Amino acid sequence: MKIVLYIILIIVCVIAALLLAALIRTLVIPVKHSDYKPDPDPERAMELAEKLSEMVKYETISYPGKHDVEKFHGFHKVLENLFPQVFQKLEKTDIDGNLLFYWKGRSSEKPLVLMSHQDVVPVSGEWEHGPFSGDIADGKVWGRGTSDTKCSVMGFFQAVEELLEEGYVPEQDVYLSSSCTEEWAGDGCPKLVDELERRGVKPYLVCDEGGGIISEPVGGIHGNFAMVGIFEKGKADVEFTAKGTGGHASAPSKNTPIARVAAFVNDVERHSPFKKKMMPQVQAMFEALGPYAGFSLRFVFENLWLFKPLLEKLMPAISSQGAAMLQTTIAFTTASGSEAINALPTEAKVGANMRFIPHQGMEESLSIIEKKAKEYGLEMEVLHANDYSPATDIHGEAYGLVKKVIEETFPGCASSPYVMTGATDAWNYTRICNNVVRFAPVVYGPEQMKGMHGLNENIEYSCLPGCVDFYKNLIKENK
Repeated sequence: MKIVLYIILIIVCVIAALLLAALIRTLVIPVKHSDYKPDPDPERAMELAEKLSEMVKYETISYPGKHDVEKFHGFHKVLENLFPQVFQKLEKTDIDGNLLFYWKGRSSEKPLVLMSHQDVVPVSGEWEHGPFSGDIADGKVWGRGTSDTKCSVMGFFQAVEELLEEGYVPEQDVYLSSSCTEEWAGDGCPKLVDELERRGVKPYLVCDEGGGIISEPVGGIHGNFAMVGIFEKGKADVEFTAKGTGGHASAPSKNTPIARVAAFVNDVERHSPFKKKMMPQVQAMFEALGPYAGFSLRFVFENLWLFKPLLEKLMPAISSQGAAMLQTTIAFTTASGSEAINALPTEAKVGANMRFIPHQGMEESLSIIEKKAKEYGLEMEVLHANDYSPATDIHGEAYGLVKKVIEETFPGCASSPYVMTGATDAWNYTRICNNVVRFAPVVYGPEQMKGMHGLNENIEYSCLPGCVDFYKNLIKENK
């Protein structure tokens, strides 16, 4: 009995010592504040708001498999009117409405690609301001595409326009890349990458949308933070089918297709078959955000050497976005069964969207979920799939350049790497470039995040001058 008590006492003392060490470390590390807020010249901000407004007024909705080239040629005319120097002085390539501009620098050693897409998603519902009104009101530009992502298209076009007006010649080649099929993962961006590959261009750095200056990136961490996406999870659209004999609903059999599908969905949602693991890039994010958190979160984030296993388990309760960075996810999105309410279906289907994490990539994740589906007598069909993208080295020179330009352009704004749980055109560039980041240099508060692909999309135009300046500074600092 005494030996057991001694062992318990030793364990308690070790735990107390570890917690004390963590507490001391938390108290010693200074608390920080990310206090950046845009404070632009009002006239310049309004001038940029008016340009973005003109871009938003031109409807550029794209639909899967339906490519209206003439619509986008019309949008190019809008761009040409707004940015005449870019169209006059840069070499333009138009591939089925997808744009590539080449600005020759003094050197071709470290080409820079600035990119974002022209197309927007469809609209529905009742809007406060018309979805293509381009209204400027309440300090915001309103309409579909304001935040996703005509703001960044305007930003880098305007940056080059201003530098051309100054007579500036870049030290390194600059490319402006903009597809018109991003919203449905079409072939627009792949065609642009094919063209660069044909020319033998290997970009040093690609900067696309995806991240941004996010207000409160994790619950409990307040302020504006520059969140730089350094890789994307893979994705797949998958369909599961349960088959049966059908029959009249008045005499139902057991284990019908819908019952099996429902049991499968419930099992997967309640007990995820995928492993949680904190990758080094995600740990770097939490450590970067740690000093800006309240005491309880700071205590955990600053001591991941001790609390990482606990955080991996608790993250779903803290942040769904954070939790998605730790494991492969599956979201069930569509379902179908019998067409008659009084007839049992001969088959029932459920569709799901999966996002793959590197420690359980596409092949392993699909194998795991197929095995689980078979337990319920379901067949699985993969409609589309691609694996995760390579990660940009957060300790490398190119990432350091982006971080430096963020600090220069947005004083007082903390920056952090993060994992893109969504998908962008940037994925296509990873086959010709090792340094691909996802960062739109605009401020996305809760209202802007909610409006993306939803109702009342808008952007606060006070952040537009900073957007332009970020791209100007990135061009100048790439030497």
